[in-house]
Amino acid sequence: MNPGDVNLQQLLEQAQLMQQQLVSAQQELSDAEVKGTAGGGLVVATVNGSGELLELKISPEVVDSGDAQETADTIADLVIAAVRDAVRAAADLQQEKLGPLAQGLGGGLGQLPGF
Repeated sequence: MNPGDVNLQQLLEQAQLMQQQLVSAQQELSDAEVKGTAGGGLVVATVNGSGELLELKISPEVVDSGDAQETADTIADLVIAAVRDAVRAAADLQQEKLGPLAQGLGGGLGQLPGF
């Protein structure tokens, strides 16, 4: 075997290990829950690590019975802000869990001719 030759068995083993790690990380993300808030906690959005909205809580303090339209607009703005905050937190978690795997994949393929 020449020094420049690729050890296919070793490469296959590394690929299988990375696949197992990826499946594990994806399961962790699916099981994880992160929260986003808006209005000082008046609205709380909970998403899983994949960014799926699981729960939305709106405090009764947001409701102004004197102005239904303003209340509706305020709630809509707070919900959007809370969901964005939660999705950002999920993206951070994804980067934390999947980032090292992507780097490992890139590093492994980068050593192969043509990659």
